[in-house]
Amino acid sequence: MNVIVTTGQKTTTDFIVKAKSIARQLNVNFVSRNNESIDALRDREKKDIILVVSKQGLIAHTPNGELFFHLNMAQLRIKNLMAGKLDNMVEAMSLELGMSVLDCTLGLATDAIIESYIVGDQGKVVGLEASPVTACIVREGLKQYKTEEQSIQRALRRIEVIHADYNTYLLQLPDDSFDVVYIDPMFRRPIKESINLQPMRYVADHRAVEPDILHEAKRVARKCVVMKETNCSSEFKRLQIEHVVGGKYSSVNYGVIHANK
Repeated sequence: MNVIVTTGQKTTTDFIVKAKSIARQLNVNFVSRNNESIDALRDREKKDIILVVSKQGLIAHTPNGELFFHLNMAQLRIKNLMAGKLDNMVEAMSLELGMSVLDCTLGLATDAIIESYIVGDQGKVVGLEASPVTACIVREGLKQYKTEEQSIQRALRRIEVIHADYNTYLLQLPDDSFDVVYIDPMFRRPIKESINLQPMRYVADHRAVEPDILHEAKRVARKCVVMKETNCSSEFKRLQIEHVVGGKYSSVNYGVIHANK
């Protein structure tokens, strides 16, 4: 893996211990910071990704910028839901209290946070993430991030993060394991406004969704499979997904495949 783990320049014994633990989890080297800059470490160690453990949390320094956990649009979307506004993803999933969701492409967990907020304590959200670096950052972020809005914080803590490739993970699951299976692949055409996602694109899985995997997802889902794409994408047509949900002016749409079992 093209990664090393280190600490911030101002560090403590606790952060060093944690950094070494994370390095073991990822099976990569821990490197003492010794007041070196990120660029100097990258040049010396010949690694593109420097994962830093500090009081700000876990930050992956990539050639495309810094990758770290944050609420992104999740907080605004939850506030809109509280105000009685619709969320296209929630509508596409017909998501309700107590349901279970397998989020196959967790990323920074923005969608998973919404899912967890809706399904509540009685429901379940499991997030799969193919990138070990992203999975590590998000797992720590969901456990450590603090907000005054307790309903949001509870939603964060409920999400289970698994480092796994959904293409193989789905094959291992029994029929009807989850109410909803959700897939949000890296868009074939990135949204220009999403410049803050460029660091994640550097470490992400860029493979397109294959028809046979959709078949497996449908087998695993009790109610439906939902796939997210840009509104100009031809992926729904390629995958023969006919039912599409999305706002007139939304930059993304959601293709829905009902399980019909």
